[in-house]
Amino acid sequence: MTNYATYFQENREQHLAELKEWLSIPSISALSEHKPDMQQAAQWLADKLTAAGLENVKINTTAGHPIVTADHLHAPGKPTILVYGHYDVQPVDPLNLWETPPFEPTIRGEKLFARGATDDKGQVFLHVKAVEAILKQDGQLPVNIKFCIEGEEEISSAHLPAFLEENREYLAADAVLVSDTSLLEPGKPAISTGLRGLCSLEVSIQTANTDLHSGSFGGGVPNALHAMVELLATLHDRDGKVLVEGFYDDVIPLSDEMHAEFEKQGFNEQKLQTDLELTALHGEEGYSFVERIGARPTLELNGVYGGFQGEGSKTVIPKEAHAKITCRLVADQNPQDVLDKIITHLEAVKPNGAKLIIHPGEKARAFNIDPSGELLQKAADAYATVYGTRALFTKDGGSIPIVEEFSRVIAPTVVLMGFGLPDENLHAPNEHFNLENFDKGLLTIVEFLNRV
Repeated sequence: MTNYATYFQENREQHLAELKEWLSIPSISALSEHKPDMQQAAQWLADKLTAAGLENVKINTTAGHPIVTADHLHAPGKPTILVYGHYDVQPVDPLNLWETPPFEPTIRGEKLFARGATDDKGQVFLHVKAVEAILKQDGQLPVNIKFCIEGEEEISSAHLPAFLEENREYLAADAVLVSDTSLLEPGKPAISTGLRGLCSLEVSIQTANTDLHSGSFGGGVPNALHAMVELLATLHDRDGKVLVEGFYDDVIPLSDEMHAEFEKQGFNEQKLQTDLELTALHGEEGYSFVERIGARPTLELNGVYGGFQGEGSKTVIPKEAHAKITCRLVADQNPQDVLDKIITHLEAVKPNGAKLIIHPGEKARAFNIDPSGELLQKAADAYATVYGTRALFTKDGGSIPIVEEFSRVIAPTVVLMGFGLPDENLHAPNEHFNLENFDKGLLTIVEFLNRV
């Protein structure tokens, strides 16, 4: 069998030099002044895909930033794998906290520091070089491969859903392969089988038409802050269970197998409590911390405000109060249905004298997949071959809405094979990628493609 370890070791310096080139391009999708950089980053990727041996490489224009596609379809009768990732990166503020400039990639202690190093240029780059290695070493791929790499993931993938719909036939695949997640910890790989969805709303309460003097009116008129506190207190019980009627109706119960996978993580809840200087953790009774944050839905207050907030005292009865609420959702919850139930609840329990104004916000469905599927099992085996330990199946508490879109429009099977680590400062100063996972990631992807 081809010795890929030797190949990647011999070409390591060249590969890292190429990755540094890509990381040097400030492809910040959120800032309009970086639009030329977005074009440059897309072109750089297209050139590397071509050099790797991919065909039909195309930079697809959208109303926003380009989407780069490519393919290599010379394995008749074999599965087709679509690789998804993104080449856009987060803004770099605060700049003064970076030890080295964010777009001057620097290796320190076997870590590559740069914006985009782990999220997601570094991980996308692994797939390009894995495919290139197979083609150079073996002359052919064991599967059919397609690439779809966008430039708007960090700004909610505004134009990708329409692109997927319009290009269903071209992008058709047996599975979607994504590397934009993390290992549990060094040497402990994981495959996510769930990403939580999201819905949000803002709630305002109005009482009188003006703020009032608490001496002249206190005790005789409704106080908007009192009303808001009373309203929000109806949303949970003391353990954090959501009390909105029907909130849990569509939640898929955790299987015994997934309970067992969570237990295998061996998460140290006491250490977390100590690190955060908490007197206790909190959450739904009957679930561990990792189950609460990955596999159960939540309703969180993100901001509550109103009335006088300046220095000193002001004896006022506020006329209005506000709250920002977000829910993390799990399969099979419908974001609009959950919003409707919350609004119905709030309207039913609003205090006397309070007028409610509710503004629904963003909505995204959760992604969920059965870990017993053949391709996920092969992915876990691929990690075992390279890392010496089989990947655990997890559910992540965060949301990547486009993953659910891929599973619905392109292929139900989405394999989330991440090679980052949780402490690599993605979205923060000093983002980096551990080069141990750069090396092992290349081998794991090759192993996976060959197993498929």
